[in-house]
Amino acid sequence: MKKLTILAFLVLSAFAFSQNTNKPLEEKKSDNALLVKTDHAEIEAKKKAAEEKAKLPKPYDPKADAQADINKLIAKAKKEGKNIIIQAGGNWCIWCLRFNQFVQTTPELKNIVDKNYEYYHLNFSPENKNEKVFAQYGNPGEKFGYPVFIILDKNGKMIKVQQSDVLEEGKGYSKDKVKEFFTTWAPKKG
Repeated sequence: MKKLTILAFLVLSAFAFSQNTNKPLEEKKSDNALLVKTDHAEIEAKKKAAEEKAKLPKPYDPKADAQADINKLIAKAKKEGKNIIIQAGGNWCIWCLRFNQFVQTTPELKNIVDKNYEYYHLNFSPENKNEKVFAQYGNPGEKFGYPVFIILDKNGKMIKVQQSDVLEEGKGYSKDKVKEFFTTWAPKKG
């Protein structure tokens, strides 16, 4: 039975190969042109993303002592009755930079954040993976990718981990979805 299976595989492989090599030269050129167009489009997209990334602010600091920074924010959040948003990612991540820019330049979102949260950009990069800090929050970047959001209450207790793709819309973020996320996890007043 094994010999028959191997023989069938070899016959089918030879047939498939002969079909490709028997294509007329014009059809082969057309296939190659499609590959070149696809490669060109991919190169252009990468170039545009690199240009966009170069223009965006870089909020992540690989040299920061993340645990000390977060401890200070917890103390401040306690005094002010705010929660803490940790946006985990890095300056290498276009979607991380886009989210930061989106929040900072959308007055309605920035107002919600400023009123209800202390905000921190937790760096993850080859220079500093902040492994101990990420471990205490269950390493959400490994599960969801970046950016990923960790919400802490005013006492530093983790109350939510949010993946970012559900906040996206097209090639950016949805104002309504982000607003709902920020509003839902804001501290309850009263």
